[in-house]
Amino acid sequence: MNQPKFPPKNPTSVPYRNRTSEYYLNKINPQILSSLNREQIIAIREILDEAIPKHSPKIVDLRLTVDLIISRFYLVLLVGKERRKGQRDYPVTGITRIGNLIAATLLLIGINLLISLFIFLFLYLIKSALGINLLPGHLDDVLKKF
Repeated sequence: MNQPKFPPKNPTSVPYRNRTSEYYLNKINPQILSSLNREQIIAIREILDEAIPKHSPKIVDLRLTVDLIISRFYLVLLVGKERRKGQRDYPVTGITRIGNLIAATLLLIGINLLISLFIFLFLYLIKSALGINLLPGHLDDVLKKF
């Protein structure tokens, strides 16, 4: 039969995001692969190309791990253009909807506080660089009074 001409690859050396249909075809047993005709291989390749998620650029790609004494958690924040074709298979209701609302609210408040902090710090540094004193004395003197 027709042997497909795939470049030999070491399956463990290919990162997940770089895997193509050729990677998965190379994982098929060579005896089974040799029994497939050209049309079958093309059909399998087309299905794999459609099933493999496509990488899309992200505006924000933040990945953090938090190590606690008891366990380890991770946080992933991705912001990018919506490229999914369909909606969720199930409606989001009940406690999940409330949890999503709370998480989104806390995230927005946290981002707002962070941006406000950076703006305040930036304005303070500009004030200090220009030599403008809004209050007499230094911060150390004010804190020592308490």
